[in-house]
Amino acid sequence: MVPTDDVLLVTFQLLPDGEPDGEMLIGSLAERGVSARWVVWDDPRVDWGAARLVAVRSVWDYHRRCGEFLAWAERVEAATRLLNGATAFTWNADKSYLLDLASRVAVVPTELLDDSSLAAGLAGALERHGTVVVKPRTGAGGVGLVVCSATNDPRLEGLTAGPWVVQPLVDTVRERGEVSVYVLDGRAVSQVDKQPGAGEVRVHELYGGRSQEVPLDPALAVVAEEAVRAAGAHLDADLSADLCYARVDLMHWQGRWSVSELELIEPGLYLDVVPGNADRFADVVATRLG
Repeated sequence: MVPTDDVLLVTFQLLPDGEPDGEMLIGSLAERGVSARWVVWDDPRVDWGAARLVAVRSVWDYHRRCGEFLAWAERVEAATRLLNGATAFTWNADKSYLLDLASRVAVVPTELLDDSSLAAGLAGALERHGTVVVKPRTGAGGVGLVVCSATNDPRLEGLTAGPWVVQPLVDTVRERGEVSVYVLDGRAVSQVDKQPGAGEVRVHELYGGRSQEVPLDPALAVVAEEAVRAAGAHLDADLSADLCYARVDLMHWQGRWSVSELELIEPGLYLDVVPGNADRFADVVATRLG
């Protein structure tokens, strides 16, 4: 079948027109001679093989339907080119990937918990760190994150289904916030500084957080690029990783910036905050189309 679209930008049911200001991506791609449209990932009417390239963008329900989503990614990859790829998605969908990165780059200390290890593992983490953060191993948007200071902390009633990761509470998030660095084609290109709302440690707007574009800090650019290279090196154990896009979230832990999360599946481009990311992402896509 002759492709009818150069690029399909993938979103989910509640955002059929894509991420906020997603029309900017369509325009930036058109300026490069690339036709593109937004499609919903689980829409059975979409012919994925009819596109030259598929770019996952605002699939912000994948964490609730992870198995289904990853199976979809494998089917798409069998039919056409899928940016970053199903193997990277599978690895990145489970926050245990932070343990894989820890031998190569600085990460916020991370341990794994499940229902069988919850009490003992949580007690050990509390003994080592004092106050800790527990969050789902597959999750997004800060949903299910719980801060606790004891194994009988009433806040633990808010735990969602496991398994989980447990990390120390990084107190500096309240003063220094969290930094997100976008890395496209292996190069850091932009930075967003995020501050939590009052009484919160989550920086998401849903919880009162605030985000703003700031000049890219060269030192943070190095950390972010190293994190993406580390991910590629790990994935290269199984395949030649081509990580076209990433967002690296950093927190200041024990005197240095450390990776808190590495987003390789569907990191929002914050186009309403960093409109220049539309052109930068479009350049990556156009390059892949050759």
